[in-house]
Amino acid sequence: MYLMAAFWENIVVETAARYSVVILCTLVFLAVFEVVTTYKNWEEIKKGNFAVAMATGGKIFGIATIFRYSIEHNDTLLQSIGWGVLGFLLLLIGYFIFEFLTPMLKVDEEIGRGNKAVGFISMMISIGLAFVIGASIG
Repeated sequence: MYLMAAFWENIVVETAARYSVVILCTLVFLAVFEVVTTYKNWEEIKKGNFAVAMATGGKIFGIATIFRYSIEHNDTLLQSIGWGVLGFLLLLIGYFIFEFLTPMLKVDEEIGRGNKAVGFISMMISIGLAFVIGASIG
């Protein structure tokens, strides 16, 4: 019993576990974004759509930033995951708010068409919200 406790308390094991969980969560969260956007992220990136690359990069950076704060402020892996999931949901809500607050601009369509200005703003919103969400994580 002591050996198992010592194993899980080892900083290398804990780092590997948190890293693995964040990678898995990032993949799941990106799959969710893939479902809610009208374009196919990786197909568009493969075609060289820089607007989609910026928007997707902002989402990846946002997710990583939220988990950075979640790991820093929580003792257990499960707490970190819980706060990371909540942070992701807030980031997703922010995405929908951005779309809603710009009725004269179809954000998804513009990004899908390669509008770099909209892709850049989307990236910056994801990054900015991630810092606000991260700072709020307890």
